[in-house]
Amino acid sequence: MASRSRSNATLATERCFVGLGSNMGDRRGTLESALGALHHQPAIEITAVSSAWETSPVGPLAQADFLNAAAELRTTLEPRRLLEVLQSTEDAHGRRRRQRWGPRTLDLDLLLAGDRRLEEPGLTVPHPRLTQRRFVLEPLLEIAPDLVHPVSGERLAAVLADLAAGERVRRSGPLEAGASQL
Repeated sequence: MASRSRSNATLATERCFVGLGSNMGDRRGTLESALGALHHQPAIEITAVSSAWETSPVGPLAQADFLNAAAELRTTLEPRRLLEVLQSTEDAHGRRRRQRWGPRTLDLDLLLAGDRRLEEPGLTVPHPRLTQRRFVLEPLLEIAPDLVHPVSGERLAAVLADLAAGERVRRSGPLEAGASQL
């Protein structure tokens, strides 16, 4: 597990978790660049980053494997504003929303925002498929093994243990974000 934090930590009020994924182009470089972009946001502090995980795609389309990861953030941003920052970062990395569950240069999902439970147009927290996706849970639990689902109260490690096999998920090594990025 790679852990990264700012030496002069500021504005750390709510613990949030973000899932990262890419299956187009330089997947590892894109994830590292996205982490760097988030790091430079004044209201976001990255406190932990998982390894990269090679995963099979989920959904109806044949496509390349993904590289996935998870990051823990501390932020003063409200979830809607954080989502906007995540989507802006996706757009800056060439993300085009053409087909649901299709190939993408970068996918950033807000998984958890403290213990909040939100259902708004375009934003549901906790992420609605958090407990169904091994490619999300493996990296997430690498950096936060004691997480509990804020709605069900279940330990996410127990949820992962109960998931049926099917998705191919394997650790692919640390993400290398340079000191200039994080």
